[in-house]
Amino acid sequence: MSEERIIAIAVKKPNQQDDLFDSSLDELVSLVETAGGRVVEIMTQNRNRIHSAFYIGEGKMEEIKEKIEEYDADLVISNDELSAGQSRNLSDFFGCRVIDRSQLILDIFASRARTKEGKLQVELAQLQYLLPRLRGQGTQLSRLGAGIGTRGPGETKLETDQRHIRNRIDEIKRRLKQVVKQREQYRKRRKLNEVFQVALVGYTNAGKSTIFNRLTNSESLEENKLFATLDPLTRKLQLPSGFQVLLTDTVGFIQQLPTSLIAAFRSTLEEVREADFILHVVDSSHPDNEQHQETVLKLLDELECSNIPTLTVYNKKI
Repeated sequence: MSEERIIAIAVKKPNQQDDLFDSSLDELVSLVETAGGRVVEIMTQNRNRIHSAFYIGEGKMEEIKEKIEEYDADLVISNDELSAGQSRNLSDFFGCRVIDRSQLILDIFASRARTKEGKLQVELAQLQYLLPRLRGQGTQLSRLGAGIGTRGPGETKLETDQRHIRNRIDEIKRRLKQVVKQREQYRKRRKLNEVFQVALVGYTNAGKSTIFNRLTNSESLEENKLFATLDPLTRKLQLPSGFQVLLTDTVGFIQQLPTSLIAAFRSTLEEVREADFILHVVDSSHPDNEQHQETVLKLLDELECSNIPTLTVYNKKI
């Protein structure tokens, strides 16, 4: 299967610093590559505020449409989250699919989830993202459904889809509650056994899994791609002094992580909250490593982990 040709679009607002805006675009390109696509053109526009109906200005839309035809692009990806209306309006105007950064991240997570829990967490995040946007998916979702038991009196397909998604969300939440209980019991046992727990955290692709594998002689997936690790892995590690610890490899953090993903992966991220010690791995070779550190520290603070003793490990040669 040939890689999809993608045009990335972004709006730069007056309060955005140039270097942070550029780094977010670089990250978007890396996300596209991780998903198996190729960015053929990046189109940006300076605006005081996001266009409520089209995200980007109408004059710039004409330029983007010309580039879509020039490159025979398969997909347009926005660097910011789009509303249902913006997504629909852009797709109708460009004549091709349009998604946003959040959908792209969710797609990558979906392709990388390996365990039953990971797959459930990703599906939950995708459905929670989709539900408020169903009305923007076009007329195909508003046709009447067909078949006994598929709809109530006068119910449209859109309403049926919404009900189905809500039911599925409830079902996934019930199943994840069981997983959370199992995790909590496992953590309680570890606490009772007074096992010292160390969590590896860091920005995505900082090299956490490589360090984890070297320390524990394990084979956690190592790839020079974003989000190589989704499912936490815990292994025993004996230090030179003879002291034994449990080391956990965790999912990497990233800027503008979709809220639904943070919520869905909260049980996984609880592994960090339960740690006695955190190893914060930083890719020192990355030009934006300071921004990456700030993102991780902010998320750790949101997870109420900022009081846990932390050692910063600078990884990769400059």
